[in-house]
Amino acid sequence: MVARSPNQVRLIAGGWRGRKLDFPPVPGLRPTPDRVRETLFNWLARDVPGARCLDLFAGSGALGLEARSRGAAEVILVDRHPQVIAHLHQQIARLGMDRVHCHRAEALDWLRRVESPCDVVFVDPPFADQAWDAVLAALARTGAVRSGGKVYVEAPQGRSLDVPPGWTLWREGRAGEIVFRVFITSPSTDAAGSRDAAGEISDARLR
Repeated sequence: MVARSPNQVRLIAGGWRGRKLDFPPVPGLRPTPDRVRETLFNWLARDVPGARCLDLFAGSGALGLEARSRGAAEVILVDRHPQVIAHLHQQIARLGMDRVHCHRAEALDWLRRVESPCDVVFVDPPFADQAWDAVLAALARTGAVRSGGKVYVEAPQGRSLDVPPGWTLWREGRAGEIVFRVFITSPSTDAAGSRDAAGEISDARLR
């Protein structure tokens, strides 16, 4: 087996399964681990195909491009770092991926300009930025995610989150020092049933 570069991740499933993504050595860029992505996309197996997906802190592109590989109709990648965006353009062209759009912008600035809601949003900022609460509030305020849409949030263990009113914790997992969660932006019968089955707890402030 050929060893993977430390600045490389692979797409796990779908049309581009097994293809590798290179990413630049930018401070704070921390791709979601393979096993976390596999769990996440198993959770979202019915949500991603045909969805409009937003990756607000795109970094390596592992989340957004995995979604496209698994059948998302459109993927929007947002990152503030010019080197990251340039590299993402190169990776998308190399893979021959369509329906993927890259934007160089601060997450909050981009959310102020959003024109239509997304079905699935990935929120995995550099941990040093402490951006979770402001971004979650902006997602709720701007309508960037549709009612009943899914929002993935990755954070270090012990970091509390201010969750917008009406959002419901749907799934939660832990890997090493990180906690990863999926929220539904408004309660639904299906969400409540899934949450009960998983033994999850909804709270306005999660730790």
